Formats: sequence, structure tokens, C-alpha cells
Amino acid sequence: MVGETTHFTLEESQIPSAWFNVVPSMPTPPSPPIHPGTKQPVGPDDLAPLFPMALIGQEVTTDEWVDIPGPVMDVYRMYRPTPLVRARRLEKQLGTPARIYYKYEGVSAAGSHKPNTAIAQAYYNQAEGVKRIATETGAGQWGSAMAMACAFFDLECQVYMVRASYDQKPGRRVMMQTWGARVLPSPSEETAAGQAILAEHPDSAGSLGIAISEAVEDTAKREDTKYCLGSVLNHVLLHQTIIGLEAKAQLAKADDTPDVVIGSVGGGSNFAGLAFPFVPDKTTGGKDIRFIAVEPTACPTLTEGAFEYDFEDTAETTPLLEMYTLEHRFIPPPIHAGGLRYHGDAPLLCRLVKDQVIEAVAYPQSKVFESAIQFARAEGIIPAPESAHAVRAAMDEALACKETGEDKAILFGLSGHGLLDLGAYESYLRGDLMDS
Repeated sequence: MVGETTHFTLEESQIPSAWFNVVPSMPTPPSPPIHPGTKQPVGPDDLAPLFPMALIGQEVTTDEWVDIPGPVMDVYRMYRPTPLVRARRLEKQLGTPARIYYKYEGVSAAGSHKPNTAIAQAYYNQAEGVKRIATETGAGQWGSAMAMACAFFDLECQVYMVRASYDQKPGRRVMMQTWGARVLPSPSEETAAGQAILAEHPDSAGSLGIAISEAVEDTAKREDTKYCLGSVLNHVLLHQTIIGLEAKAQLAKADDTPDVVIGSVGGGSNFAGLAFPFVPDKTTGGKDIRFIAVEPTACPTLTEGAFEYDFEDTAETTPLLEMYTLEHRFIPPPIHAGGLRYHGDAPLLCRLVKDQVIEAVAYPQSKVFESAIQFARAEGIIPAPESAHAVRAAMDEALACKETGEDKAILFGLSGHGLLDLGAYESYLRGDLMDS
């Protein structure tokens, strides 16, 4: 392995200057969000209380490319481009002929891919005079990124953090507070939605659906506040495509193209960010690329959910989205991959699954942590529990190549590090990490 290239880099000047919109490349156009009261497609006026007009425009655009504003690019340059790494040590350990690449987003200050959209959303809100952001977070990656972005753009930040993760991951809470955010465990006593849940379930571990309800209710109470969401919506997935665009350019430097693209899925932004720029190669270019979305068996939205309109939140305050869903009142078990504990998924991703462009698999957390430790001992990076789902699937694909002798190129998203998730690793190493 001496002298073999493992890192494929880009110059700062090669950071993509526009985001990629997958909609024009989809076999079936996405269905519109539906107003919960009128049952009609929502319009800009319906969304204006929650989002600035620039983001509403991105939510509905059919343009293939959307320019990245200069102030957003200035912050991106703090950590982008992120590394694309050939996992040669893991390949050798597995004895596979496959070429394994991972795109590592854990180099951002927040430790995950989430700043790619948090920075953009903070910029657009500040540009339209917003003073305060309300949001939710599962495992804390999104809340951390939003807190950091609000500090950069001089915005107040209120975060409702799912109670299970609030208790499991105090380090994430401290990160948010260090960047100036106010953090509450969800369900909380500060909203009617939270009070209703606590009245019925005083020891509720919470869910992203509940936390979304609280953040939306908070937003509706104040004129100076807008709502930011870390996944699911079209504009969020759009911002994340900088990951896949960079990966395409880096793979070109490696003189390679992927046969398989893999990412973990909670709401869909991480997977979409890596995979969507490659989708036209399959849908319009005719290339035989497999896209594998990986989720936990404890919250098997794509693998076991129904494809139908459902609410994004528990309290039924948001527009209805057509997506795979486990039903908006579903409360998933408190697994350590808190960012993957969401009852639904991004409509764009779900439509591509429905059209069989993307396939989905699910794993129990014991198998996920088993592969995470194997990866860490080979490549050195301790993956976030969410990212470790992609590691598991990539390793399984590589082992399948070992059986068949195929030398496929496997690309997966390592969406964040697990240095604030060591309690979960400790539980696994002690042998008391339970599958749900």
C-alpha cells in the first residue's frame, strides 16, 4: 500500500458554486404538499409564517441549478471541500476486490454534514430580517449546526432536543449552548404540544415529530421568529448536494465512478446530498448504479412504511407530505442513532424509492456498532451511530464482491464522527447494547 493514493482532494477554488436540484431528473415529479385545513396544495402564503421567501422559492423550484450566495460560500470555505478517502485498509481487512470510498463530512466544526444547510438557512433568514430561529434536533447534530450558523449570522437560536438524546448526549447540548443556543428537552412544558404529550406520557422519551410540533408552535407565537428544519424538505436536500458534487469531482481525480452509492437515512438529507448528483447518471444517462438507503430496524420507514400523505409532526400542525411513513404518532425506541428516529422521510427520496431508482435496507443497532468498531480499527475514524449504518451496508456490499469476485466501486457517506457518542460505544463494548 506504500505510495498508493488514499485521499482525493480539491482546491478551494473547486468548491461547487451552485447546488443541484434532482427534480428535473426524476422519472415521476413529486406531489405537492397539502394544507392540513383546506386539503389543497400549499402556496407561498401558507409557508411564509415559517420560512423566508428565498427558501420557499427553493422549495418549489424546477431549475436544475441554484447559485450558492457569496456569504454562504465564505463560511463553506472554513471546512470545504471535505475529504474523499479510499478505504484501502478496510478493503485489505475484508479481503475484497471492491474499491471502497467514503466522503467524510465529520471535518466540519459541528462534526457532521448538517452545517451545509444550516449555514444557508441562517443566511437567508438574516437577509430577510429574521432575528430568531426555532428548531428541533434528534441526536443533536442538526441543533449543533444550527446553533453555530446562528452565531455566524447573529441570530438567536431556540432548540427543542428529543428527550432521549438530551439525556444520552449531554456533549451535544453543551455544544449548542456554547454557540449561544437555548436548549430544551422535548417534550417540554413551554408549548401546548409538549404539555399534551407530558400529560399523557410523563416519562416520554420524545420523538422528532413531537420536537417539530414544539418548534413550529414556538415560531407561530412570535413575529421575530422563523422555523428551520434539518432534513426532509426540498430546499434542505438541495443545500446538501454540495457533498455529492464534490464527490463526483474527487472520483474523477481517482479516475473512477461508483457502481454503488450508500448513505444512512433518517429524514433523507445526508443520503440525498451524496446520492442526488449521481441520480441523472442512472435516470437519464442509463448507467447501472445502485443507490442504497440504510435505516434502523427500530424505525424502518422506507422498508416497512406506507407510501401516503402524512403530517411531518405529531401535533398535526404542518403540511401533509407524500412520503413513506410509519404514521406521525409513531414513537420509535430510544436507539443511539437519534438522528434516524423519524417516522417519515423526504418526499423526493421517497418518490425515487417508489420508482425503484433507490433501494432501502434496515439493520439492528448491534450489527451497526459491530461494523463501526471494525471500521474504526481499520480506518481510525469513530463513526457517528447514524453514519455507521452506511458503514454496515458498504461492508456487506464489499463482502458480496468478495464472494462473486466483482471489483465494484462502492461510495458511502460518512456523515459525521462519533466522538460525542462514546457512551453508545461503551454500552456496546460492555455487551449491554440492546436491539429494539
